[in-house]
Amino acid sequence: MKLVMTLRTRDEADVVGAQIAYHLNAGVDFIVATDHRSEDGTTEILESFVRDGHLHLIREDGDQMREGDWATRMSRLAATDFGADWVISSDADEFWWPRGGSLKEVLASVPERYGIVRALLRQFVPRPDDGSFFAERMTARFAGSAPINDPRSLFRPNLKAIHRGDPGVTLSAGAHTLLDSSLVPLRGWYPIEFLHFPIRSFAQSDRKYANLRAALGESRNSYYEEVRRAREEGRFHEFYESLIIGDDALDRGLRDGSLVVDARLRDALRSLHTSNGQEFALPVDGVGRLSFPRPTVVDDAAYALDVAALGEADVVRLQRRLDALEPRLQALERGLVPRLSRTLSGAARGMLRRVRKDSA
Repeated sequence: MKLVMTLRTRDEADVVGAQIAYHLNAGVDFIVATDHRSEDGTTEILESFVRDGHLHLIREDGDQMREGDWATRMSRLAATDFGADWVISSDADEFWWPRGGSLKEVLASVPERYGIVRALLRQFVPRPDDGSFFAERMTARFAGSAPINDPRSLFRPNLKAIHRGDPGVTLSAGAHTLLDSSLVPLRGWYPIEFLHFPIRSFAQSDRKYANLRAALGESRNSYYEEVRRAREEGRFHEFYESLIIGDDALDRGLRDGSLVVDARLRDALRSLHTSNGQEFALPVDGVGRLSFPRPTVVDDAAYALDVAALGEADVVRLQRRLDALEPRLQALERGLVPRLSRTLSGAARGMLRRVRKDSA
C-alpha cells in the first residue's frame, strides 16, 4: 500500500521541515506539495526534500489562493502519477496522529468497500512566544468536551477527510471534504487525529493573515472577517494577544477541564532530533522511526467522550444554519404567495375569457 500526503504551503519555514520529517516517519511514503509565493525559506526546505526523492513540488506565483483547485490537482496527481492508494490532504500546520500502529497500518485496515475515513481535529492553543521551537511551547490543547461551538472561533471542533486514491476526486476549499464523490465514507470511526497548530508566534500569524487577506480577497468566514477588521484598524497585536493562553489561563483551563496537556508531538519530534547536523532524522530504507502506542481502555473512553462532544457540536451548527435559514424562507414565502396568487388569478381570468369566447 502506498500513502501520499498533499501539502499546501506559504511562508511556513518555522514548521514545514518538522511537518514533513514527522509524516515520513509516521507512514507517509511520498509528498506532493504546492508552494504559494513563499519568501521566508519555505521553498528551499521543500527543495531539499525534492533532492532526497521524498517530494514533488509545484510552484504557484499568482496572487489568488485557489485552495480547492490546488488540493484537487494534488490529490489527482497522487493517484495518477505517484500510485497513491490513500491520500491525506494537509496544511503545513497539521500533524496526523494514528491511534496505534502507523498511518499506513490504520488505513490498510479499512474494509475495501469504504473509500473515506475522517480524522478528529485537535486544536492546540497559542502560548507565549519565548523564542523556542513551537512544539516545545505548545503542549496544551482544547479538550474535546470544551464548549466551543461558536462559528467565529478558530478553535471550534471539526473533522477532515482522508480518501483512497482517485483520479477523478474533487476537494472542497480547505480540503476538508470531498465533493460529489462516489467513494463510500466509513462513518462513526475516527482512527486518526490531526493535531493543529495554527497560531505559533506573532510574526508567523501576522504574516499568515496578511498573506490570506491578499490571496483570498473576501473573508471566508466571520473569524477571518474579525481578523481583517483588526488589521485594518491597527489593533492586530491586541487581537493576537487575546488568543494567547498564559500560565494563569492555562492553570484555570486545566482545572475546569477545558484544556488538557498533550505533549505527543513534542516528544515525537524530540525522538527524531539528530546529532549529525540534520535537524530531523528521516526513514531508513523506507522504515519510519516513529512508533504509535495503541490507546488504553481509559484512553478509548476519553476519546469516545470527545467524539460524542463533536456530535453535539454538529447539532448546534445545524440548528444555527436552520435558524439563519428560517427568516429567509419566511421572506421567500411572503413574496411567493402574492406572486403565486397573481399568477393563478391571471390564469383563471384567461381561462374564463376563453370559455366565454368559445360559448359565444
